[in-house]
Amino acid sequence: MTLRGLAGRTAVVTGAAGGLGRATVERLVEEGVKVVAVDLDEAAAKEVASSAGGDVVGVGADVTTETGVDTYMRAALDAFGQVDLHHLNAGIAGSLADLVDVTVEEWEQVMAVNLRGPFLGVRAAFRHYLERGGVGSIVVTASIAGLRGSNDLLAYTTSKHGTVGLVHGAAVYGGPIGVRVNAVAPGIVPTPIFGEAGMADMRRRAGTSPLRRAGRPDEVAATVAFLLSDESSYVTGEVFSVDGGASVQNTNRRGGGAGLWDVSVTDEALLARHRAAAAEQETTR
Repeated sequence: MTLRGLAGRTAVVTGAAGGLGRATVERLVEEGVKVVAVDLDEAAAKEVASSAGGDVVGVGADVTTETGVDTYMRAALDAFGQVDLHHLNAGIAGSLADLVDVTVEEWEQVMAVNLRGPFLGVRAAFRHYLERGGVGSIVVTASIAGLRGSNDLLAYTTSKHGTVGLVHGAAVYGGPIGVRVNAVAPGIVPTPIFGEAGMADMRRRAGTSPLRRAGRPDEVAATVAFLLSDESSYVTGEVFSVDGGASVQNTNRRGGGAGLWDVSVTDEALLARHRAAAAEQETTR
């Protein structure tokens, strides 16, 4: 299926070497879009560009810095003259550390990539639209972690809640000038960002989601392409969950809802830690 309003346009995709980013690059190329594939790993970005076919350039850039964002925007303008579409997708997961063990360093790193990066990307997009008097569409990768809470991935979850706020504010700002801003919220879609253990856990949990399976990156990419296209011309400020129904069921991550978890198992480590701390305090009195 060809989506209206994509062919011949230019898109920036950040985090392009990851599972979701690569899938989006490939889908946009199928739709006739010229793509700037951006990743911190320049060699990986160029590999994606060369393997995707079509009119794609690979750019190495750090999306957490103004210099990095300027780098990929300049590369896009040098290659194609303008940028119409933006998929701000770069992200990291952070650790599964307990809340009391999350370090400031980890917190700041996750916030830099997952929240500052999209902010800088959205700002650069609007500045470009202002300079050329044009309009376009922006899609940010959020997560169902930005819609609910859980007792792990604290920095990641917080950053994705912030991403939803960014999308809402930017959509209100961009509406009067015709710039649409939306988010895609992947759910149980195993990608390397979560590591081998994390992907295995996601596949296990996916078996209890309404669709009873994990998602694929190309399924997320299809939603991104729709939101970037003119097919979604009356959609802005929305967060589209692509999660097999996991977010509405809310029982697929421990601490995230009632129904499918044996709490005596899921709470065991936390309770044991607190019992040990209490015992130690008792012995020192």
